[in-house]
Amino acid sequence: MPYEAPTHTVERSLRATTGAKVIAGVDEVGRGAWAGPVTVCAAITGLRRPPAGLTDSKLLTPKRRDAMLDILEGWVTAHGLGHASPEEIDELGMTAALRLAAVRALEALPVRPDAVILDGKHDYLGPPWRVRTVIKGDQSCIAVAAASVIAKVRRDRMMAELGEQAGTVKDFAFAANAGYPSPVHRAALEELGPTPYHRLSWSYLDALPQWRHLKKVRRSEESTELENGGQLGFDF
Repeated sequence: MPYEAPTHTVERSLRATTGAKVIAGVDEVGRGAWAGPVTVCAAITGLRRPPAGLTDSKLLTPKRRDAMLDILEGWVTAHGLGHASPEEIDELGMTAALRLAAVRALEALPVRPDAVILDGKHDYLGPPWRVRTVIKGDQSCIAVAAASVIAKVRRDRMMAELGEQAGTVKDFAFAANAGYPSPVHRAALEELGPTPYHRLSWSYLDALPQWRHLKKVRRSEESTELENGGQLGFDF
């Protein structure tokens, strides 16, 4: 499917209007998963020409994403990864967990960015970070597209390694679904119940009467479809 290649337009605008010199693109993956962390990547790219074919990770095949990662990690000026664990997601809720993971990613960079381009319409970072939100920034902004690919491939590999562990974890097929809803994942949950890697505040437990007693109640409920892990979506 044809797509428009991402550009440096937003970076150039931020440089011109705010004086920012170091700008990081930030994107996340794992928000709607039932298991595993939410992962955020912060990437600094400068204004150099990007690798051919760079775009939102969701528009690339797994094989192409893997190949692109090897290129990107040598091409970006710097990048940092941050994770929020299932336990932190259960305790804090997704918005706060996203902020925690994003701050960890930004603080992993060798230099503090003057500005951040955040994918989406909601600024879950807030002060003291200077944030520009961009809807579909992973398709239109080079730095955000780079962050989306790095975050996606790194989290997928993490989940695949987790799925290879001995014991019942293998039955959840994390290498194939990365912790997201899937028929195999759902069947394993029904038979075996959640693992220590599952988010226990997610609404999938409402559909599992034998395991519903394990559900955790958050201190502050956030009721969006992604926040609750989606009952039917298999978006991975």
